[in-house]
Amino acid sequence: MSKQLYFAEQAYLSQGWASNVRFEVVDGVISKITTDSFASGTTRLSGPVIPSIANLHSHAFQRAMAGLAEVCLKPNDSFWSWRDLMYKMVQKLTPDDVAIIAKQLYIDMLKAGYTQVAEFHYLHHQANGEQYSQADEIAQQLLEAANSAGIGLTLLPVLYSHSGFGGKVPTPEQGRFINNTDQYLSLYESCEASIAQHPLHEIGVCFHSLRAVTKTQIEEVLAATANTVPIHIHISEQQKEVQDCIAWSQQRPVQWLANNIGLNERWCLVHATHLTQAELLAIVNSKAVAGLCPTTEANLGDGIFPATDFVQAQGRWGIGSDSHVSLSIVEELRTLEYSQRLRDRQRNRLYDDQQNHIGNFLFTQALQGGNQASQVKLGLGVGNRADFMVLDQQNPFIAASNSEDIFNRWIFACNVNVIRHVYVGGKAVITDFRHSQEESASADFSALLKRLFNTV
Repeated sequence: MSKQLYFAEQAYLSQGWASNVRFEVVDGVISKITTDSFASGTTRLSGPVIPSIANLHSHAFQRAMAGLAEVCLKPNDSFWSWRDLMYKMVQKLTPDDVAIIAKQLYIDMLKAGYTQVAEFHYLHHQANGEQYSQADEIAQQLLEAANSAGIGLTLLPVLYSHSGFGGKVPTPEQGRFINNTDQYLSLYESCEASIAQHPLHEIGVCFHSLRAVTKTQIEEVLAATANTVPIHIHISEQQKEVQDCIAWSQQRPVQWLANNIGLNERWCLVHATHLTQAELLAIVNSKAVAGLCPTTEANLGDGIFPATDFVQAQGRWGIGSDSHVSLSIVEELRTLEYSQRLRDRQRNRLYDDQQNHIGNFLFTQALQGGNQASQVKLGLGVGNRADFMVLDQQNPFIAASNSEDIFNRWIFACNVNVIRHVYVGGKAVITDFRHSQEESASADFSALLKRLFNTV
C-alpha cells in the first residue's frame, strides 16, 4: 500500500472551494479530505489546487498536421478538403511514428491539465490496407505512449467499415481504417486484455460515424460487448453529413440513432453540432454526453453547438481536443462560451441557477461530462482518483484572486499556461511546468515532423 499526504491552502472540492485542506491518498485514490486543517507531515502544494479533467475526444496522429491545413486550396475550403489533406498525411505513418506523436501529445496534455484521454483510435492497418501481424499493433503503441507519459487512457478502438450511409464501399484512402465486424470484435478483445491490469486505463466501444457503419453492425457490436462501457460516435458534425443522412433515411443523424438504436448515459455523441430541438431533447433526456471540441470545430468551420439551449435543458457535455490544433482547457472553454456570445450578441451565456460564475460552471460541467464519457472518477472527492493540478501562485491574476474568481481569471484573463504542477494517482507527472521526458520526446517529435514533411 502506498500513501501520500498533501496540503493546500485553497482547493476546489466536489462541493466548492475550501481552505486549509489536507488530502490523504492511498494507492492513488483520495481516501480522506479534512478542511480547516494543518500542513505538518504533508507535502505542501504551493498554489490553488483544482481537479484535472478528462479529454473526451482525441485522434493522436492528427497532431502531426496541426497548422499545415491553413492554406487556401480552393474557394470553398471545408472539413471535406481538410479531410483530403489528412488522408494524404496518414499514408506516411508507421506504428513507431504514431508512438512518437502520441507520447509528445500526451505529455502536452498533462501540462495542460488533462490526466485522462479518450483516444478515438481508427488508424488500424498498414498503408496498403493490409493488417499488421498483430491486429492491435498501433493500439499497443498508443498504450505504450500513455504509460510512458503517465496519463490515463480510455482506449476507443473504432469500427469503420464504409465510406457513406447505407454501407457504401470504402475508398482506397480509407484502407488503413477499415475493419469488418468480426475483425473489429477481435481487435476490441485484444485491446481489452491489454488494459485489464492497468489502473489508469479504460476501454469503450466506438463507431466512427453513422456513415461508416450499418445498423446491423452497431447492433452486433453492442450485443457482443459489455453493457457497462462507454460508446462513442461522431455525429452531426457537418451540414453535408446531415443532408446525406436525410437523403438515405429521411431522418437526421441524432434522430435516426435515437429512433433505431436508442440512446442512454453510455453514449458520447461527439460534436452533435447541428441539432433540431427534438434531437437536442433526445440527447438531454437520455443523459448521454455531448462531446464538444470547440477549437477543432472552429478550425474546421463546423458550426456552433447550441450550448445555451442545451445547458438550459440540463444537458451533459464535456470537451476534447480532437485534431489538436489546441491543447488548452482554457481555449476550449473560452471558445465554447465566446461562440455563444458571438451568435447571440450577448454576454455570459453558459451558467445555471446554482452557479453564475461562468468559469466555475464551464469547468465543473466539463469535469463531469469528461468523467462520464471516459468512465473515470476525477474531482477532489473521497473515492476519486487523486488527479489534480496546482495553479501558479506567482501569476498575478492567480495570486490576486479570491477563490471564487480563480476560474474566471484563469479562463478569461490568462494567456500563458498557469498550471505549475500536475498529479496523476497521487504522483507528480508535471513539476514546475516540466515533464521528466519532455526533452527527449520533443526531439523525437521534431525529427519526425521534419522527415514527414521534408523540412530542414
